[in-house]
Amino acid sequence: MQTLTALCCDVNVGLTHQYDAVGLRDTSVLVAREAADLAMTMRNEIVTTGAVDTKSTETDVVTAADRAVEKLIRRRLAELRPGESVLGEEEGGEAEQAGLRWVVDPIDGTVNYLYGYPAYAVSIAAQLDGVSLAGAVVEPPSGRVWSAAVGHGADLDGEPLRVADSHRLDLALLGTGFSYLRQRRVRQASLLLELAGEIRDIRRGGAASLELCAVAAGWLDGYYEHGLSRWDWAAGSLIAAEAGARLRLPATGTTDGLGDEAIVCAAPGIVDGLTGKLFEHGAADI
Repeated sequence: MQTLTALCCDVNVGLTHQYDAVGLRDTSVLVAREAADLAMTMRNEIVTTGAVDTKSTETDVVTAADRAVEKLIRRRLAELRPGESVLGEEEGGEAEQAGLRWVVDPIDGTVNYLYGYPAYAVSIAAQLDGVSLAGAVVEPPSGRVWSAAVGHGADLDGEPLRVADSHRLDLALLGTGFSYLRQRRVRQASLLLELAGEIRDIRRGGAASLELCAVAAGWLDGYYEHGLSRWDWAAGSLIAAEAGARLRLPATGTTDGLGDEAIVCAAPGIVDGLTGKLFEHGAADI
């Protein structure tokens, strides 16, 4: 099997200089901050009124706040970046990836949001031809702001980020997530059971964007998951990459035996070992 380092998507390759990545980052931070404020304001109302629906399963929830926050983001982007398309979790958008497109998750970690568990985020990224140029992830309860612009590094509240200097998978702290679909969740748990004896420990935060940012900050040595949508990883993956992580993104045409829907993000020193173990333990069947 080829190594992940050879196969992973390099977000710095093939981009034109048509767009100002730093300016796009500034826009994503500005709008994500405003959206985070709205999410915080609406939370008590959501819990009190029970304005909650479901999507793929009864455990996959969407709230009125998800929809209101996305509407705010779309309105503000239309004001600040008129004419540019938006792909959002709640309202969808054009499937075509050509050109500049904003990719939005209004509340990543809606179940956490609903329960009051303080691990949810607003995620906004600008992608060019499907590759992230800039992005921001804002965690409303703490106010923390992660952001990145391609070629300009990543930061947390203005402080530069760097991934952990990890070289041993058996001492690695990893993050992961689980599907809302019962049968797939069972397969994911089986994979984790096989992997658990070969790492230090596992964390499951419930918001992919924040897990990717945790790798960027060195709080996790790596992260993997199956079945994410583009809005889950568009901003966080760039933040991790600009902090020095190696990435394998979903649906990038790789032939590494992990399946089309797998994302792997890890410190360079463990990424090949992690990928090899995921392959060994049947990640392609997740």
